[in-house]
Amino acid sequence: MAVSLRVVTEALRELTVPAEVTAVSQASCEDVLLQTLSRKLAAHHEKLQQDPVRLALGKLRSSMLAQLAWPMSSDDVVWSFVAELLVLLLCLKQTMIDVLAQFTPPKPNPKSPECAPPLSPDTLSILQQKTVQSALQFVVTLGICSHLLPGVGIPLGCRSEFAATVEKVVGDSMPASGTWRLLNVTQVLLSIAEHPSLESLVFTRHLGDLMASLCQLSYSSTKDQRKASPGHIATQKGLTEEEQRACQESLRKMLDQVYQPNVIKELLILQRGAKVVRARGGSARTMLKAPAWLRRVCGQFLSQALMKPHGVQAVVRGIVEGAGAGPAGGECAEAVAADWRKCDTVARILASCPQQCLCVGDYYRHVCPQVLELLHIRDALTARQFQRVATTTLLSMVREQPELAAEHLLGPLLAPLVTCLRTRGMGEESGKVDVVLLGELELTRCVEDVYKVCVVGNDPVPRLMESVQMVIPAVFNLHCFTKQGVSHLRSACLEIILWFLQKSEKQIALVMLKRLAGLLPMDFLLQPLYRFTAGSEGGVRLVAKEQESDDDEALYGKVCWEQWRAECLADVLSSLQESSIAGDFFIECLKGLASFAGENDCSPGCTGAVPDLEQQQLITVQLVAVMCERIGHSVFSNTVQMIEFIMATLKRSCTSLVHRTEEVVEAQTLSMGMGLVAAMLGGAVQLTASDFVALRPMLPLLEQLSALHPDPVVQELASDLRITIATRGAFSSETVSKAAHTTMGKKTQRVSRSTGGGRAEEAGAGTRDREVPSLGRPGNPEYRNNSTSDFQDILQAAFDPEESTRAAALRTLTRMIQQRNPDAQSNQEKVLTVFLENLNHEDSFVYLSAIQGLSVLSDVYPARILPQLLNEYQVSSQEAEKPRSVETRMKIGEVLMRSTRALGEMASHYRDQLIHVYLMGTKDVDSCVRASSLSNLGELCTWLDFALGPVIHEVTACLSAIVKTEREAEVRRAAVHVVTLLLRGLCEKALQVLADVLLELYRLLKFAVQTDVDQLVQLHAQLALEELDCVVRGILFPEEKLEKKITVLP
Repeated sequence: MAVSLRVVTEALRELTVPAEVTAVSQASCEDVLLQTLSRKLAAHHEKLQQDPVRLALGKLRSSMLAQLAWPMSSDDVVWSFVAELLVLLLCLKQTMIDVLAQFTPPKPNPKSPECAPPLSPDTLSILQQKTVQSALQFVVTLGICSHLLPGVGIPLGCRSEFAATVEKVVGDSMPASGTWRLLNVTQVLLSIAEHPSLESLVFTRHLGDLMASLCQLSYSSTKDQRKASPGHIATQKGLTEEEQRACQESLRKMLDQVYQPNVIKELLILQRGAKVVRARGGSARTMLKAPAWLRRVCGQFLSQALMKPHGVQAVVRGIVEGAGAGPAGGECAEAVAADWRKCDTVARILASCPQQCLCVGDYYRHVCPQVLELLHIRDALTARQFQRVATTTLLSMVREQPELAAEHLLGPLLAPLVTCLRTRGMGEESGKVDVVLLGELELTRCVEDVYKVCVVGNDPVPRLMESVQMVIPAVFNLHCFTKQGVSHLRSACLEIILWFLQKSEKQIALVMLKRLAGLLPMDFLLQPLYRFTAGSEGGVRLVAKEQESDDDEALYGKVCWEQWRAECLADVLSSLQESSIAGDFFIECLKGLASFAGENDCSPGCTGAVPDLEQQQLITVQLVAVMCERIGHSVFSNTVQMIEFIMATLKRSCTSLVHRTEEVVEAQTLSMGMGLVAAMLGGAVQLTASDFVALRPMLPLLEQLSALHPDPVVQELASDLRITIATRGAFSSETVSKAAHTTMGKKTQRVSRSTGGGRAEEAGAGTRDREVPSLGRPGNPEYRNNSTSDFQDILQAAFDPEESTRAAALRTLTRMIQQRNPDAQSNQEKVLTVFLENLNHEDSFVYLSAIQGLSVLSDVYPARILPQLLNEYQVSSQEAEKPRSVETRMKIGEVLMRSTRALGEMASHYRDQLIHVYLMGTKDVDSCVRASSLSNLGELCTWLDFALGPVIHEVTACLSAIVKTEREAEVRRAAVHVVTLLLRGLCEKALQVLADVLLELYRLLKFAVQTDVDQLVQLHAQLALEELDCVVRGILFPEEKLEKKITVLP
């Protein structure tokens, strides 16, 4: 008769269930425990003999006893109890094997394939699992922990009250057969763990005790046992060499079999040092230090685990997950993330080569790839800890072994970015078009890893800085590309560049900025053959591209790319305003301009071959202009930088005077520079002794100006400034005081009102200096009297040859319109004519002021001005009496866009006029005008809402025809962008307004994505589809809001 699992587990439960306390006795807890074990054993043997249900269990028990190599009979109640539990656990294992062998799984029912398969017959229920766990706990506590040497494993007194009682029972009376008993119990438990259903029950809670037992049996000698337990009654008998080898083999097999992080954690616990802990009873207890042999053995096993595949991750998980950041980390995961000391400790362990490893190079070759893999952990609970450990480990390795770390860590880390710079070596792929040189995932992972190591780690190790310096140009190229579209890599690239510039030395940072700007030679990405393209997941790919056959197109693309790089570099510098790097680089550019004025040499710091001199000069001028426009006066962070800026300005003027090439701009900047020096000496800045030292190199320049400049006023001011600087402010002439008062007075207010670029600011400064004697003349555009004669003078000043005067007049007219000035209201046609004529001016400061004035004028008087603007925009140069160029019409289009934006919801009142003109503009012969009309149409559709309904079919038909038939890519881009703006403006109202044409728009977007050859058109179409997806999802799955409604009953 076969034994069932229920019978065996019931027998185990009767032995392990707590006994009921019948009466309170004076016996100690130790005596109560021994009596309880004795009674349970007697009851168990009696049931085996008398209960017919357990006759089969008795026979199975007898067969198990016959297989054991040790006798069951003993006077020791504790050992008899442990032996009985071991025999029953062996019976349970054999029973599970038998029932599984007799089990025949039924055939699956084809009518119900979704039904789960039947459970295996050896599966234990939850109650049965608890019973087995209780039995295992008794076996481990009474049979293993009580026989461990002091310092091996966790003492019983530090576990539970029951374990403390067991320790008192068996602590001082270990028999001579203790080692033999420990061996037998360990072997039986390992035999039980061979069954899959029992393996997890054994190793989940008792792995550390089994490891401690096997370590003691395998590596402790008889001498160690005598020394560790001198108070034992009899000396324990040691194991034979064969038995020790068997235990060692069992230990290695178990360590390879079990989940490695758990092994690491238990090895670290076994390798512990002495410390004071609080026992269960509340009293403090000292845990003894692990013996030397155990510490040595655990160290060897830890080193072996580290060198295994994925060993680094196992070590980190074993330490970090043990602190609560593992699968059950829960709320304490954030607390562990803040425990940086634990992460740094793990990093120091990984960065140090173990003593068992003979070669440091082999250790780095094996461990470094695993350290880099830690950066890619995506688990939300452990990602922060793993990345902290990986970053600290990498920085420690780079600091301790720079050459090995550069080969095995930094090389693989930066390899994709290095590939971007070494495109010249990829001759094999150059002939293949659209060959993917770097995939999106590879490049994204590389940028993210560099960000984690550099920006998050934030430790500028010299070897790391050298390696990162090599790939900064590639990161900058990638940053420039991501700013042209939407990519999640943009912020990471910017942070990497900022980190390098801030952590580098000043000279290295300036040289790198010159390389990024193109002022120094470098291996940039070859744009004709290789280019970045947008990835499908928001990343970037590097692909090969066929070289342009048209030289003009290639030159145009190169010029546009260089201009875009200059703007991106200005954005980078605008983020560095807190440091002095931006100001220093600006001064270097000014010094370069000064050297171009009279010499053919390159800017200071250039070495080796340089770009063409004219190209370098062009780049420098462009950089200065962009930095003036984007950053402005905030580029300077201290007085010394301001002094260097003035010195560069004076040097440039002196060079122009020597070569007799002085122009209006040089004269204006000279006036501005000398005025700033006078203001600084006049008290605008509190100058220190070091500031006067910085001013001393200015003395020869001022002397040269006083001798060479043709203007006596400038000569006198330069001479007086030279005397004031030489005397450190002890002497100051009246000329210097007047110049300082002028610069710090009303002139400064005008500077603050200026919003133009760098050249306009310089021109305005020179003009202000020339207007000092005649501030009160009626023709001055800034004159505050609003009389009719003054208004006429302002109109005349709007046609002044001086760009700064003309721009100031236009801005004055704009303010008068905003303030509802009576003269401006009565002369709307004249003001409109003035603004329209200034649109043709080539200076951006002038025509941008005219655009701003026209947009304000149409916003204040839309009924009268807007139709005239639409007429000017609609009529082409062939039809008009006074032809207007394409550029002027596009500027008028910019005015209409600003006007539409200013009108807001009132734009629906002028819907028909605007729609008519824009739709007609889409048929213009010039592609730029067609693109401008579509851009204005998109802006208008953003504000129309439900007013778009009557004209939606015309708009849709126009967009569909353009996308499918237009040859110019930029026009198709604008048409698809109109759909994006349309969906973005309507939001949740899109399904109502676009109900009749929504399907047609969807098909149009899919057509653009699948068939259009231009990648930007595909990108715009994809963005429009995402907008449509967001709208539909918002309607189908609205956000749940918890609202409380209070109804007042009548």
